[in-house]
Amino acid sequence: MHAKSFFWYELMTPDMKGAEAFYTAVVGWTPQAFDPGGGMPYTVLNAGERGIGGIMPMPQADLPPAWVGYVYTPDIDAACESLKKAGGKVHRPPTEIPTVGRFAVVGDPQGAMFMFLAPQGPDQPPIDRAARGQVGWHELYTSDWRAALDFYSGQFGWTKEDEFDMGEMGIYALFGFEKGRQAGGMMDKPDQIPVPVWQFYFNVEGIDAAAGRVTGNGGKVLMGPMEVPGGSWVVQCQDPQGAHFALLSATR
Repeated sequence: MHAKSFFWYELMTPDMKGAEAFYTAVVGWTPQAFDPGGGMPYTVLNAGERGIGGIMPMPQADLPPAWVGYVYTPDIDAACESLKKAGGKVHRPPTEIPTVGRFAVVGDPQGAMFMFLAPQGPDQPPIDRAARGQVGWHELYTSDWRAALDFYSGQFGWTKEDEFDMGEMGIYALFGFEKGRQAGGMMDKPDQIPVPVWQFYFNVEGIDAAAGRVTGNGGKVLMGPMEVPGGSWVVQCQDPQGAHFALLSATR
């Protein structure tokens, strides 16, 4: 059982093959072609024996390349109605993907986009979020972190775990998908981030070597390496197609 947490991550990109090669080299994922039907190409990204997400072509030309996250949602229709009542928006209503499940494209009241997914098939075992290639941290840049945290707590039961005062950058609030287990952070976005957005941190071994793989394969390191509370190291990056992501390592 996944609870109501992020459990699948998807890259929308104009160059699937280029993105596959980049992330295979940088994170170490193993790409696997998948046919969801309808003639749309899709690549599953595997960390070891477990799929963590996928790569798909851009659904429309006016969107920027981006990573998006899927929240596990047993009842898509009820979740969409609840989200709308709480001030969120449904950008694409619940839609069936044969053999995969039902999904919807939604946004929180501040405008950050994410997905709902009710997958078909048996429940998968819990994810080890510390394992290499998994998503080890989830970060929301928003226009009002307190309102955003209230929204996600009300919709999914996420909990506030702690907060840090970062001076001019404001408060960084830690949250968990379940009480007592930190899963990410929320903060009011800086001016250089134009709209509220989620960012995902992929686990790697050794942040300096990983940052070198980013630049060596055509990507950009936008910030870091930087040590974060708890002793881990991060870099924030952009892939060659323009999508933003971050890397997380226990070691420098």
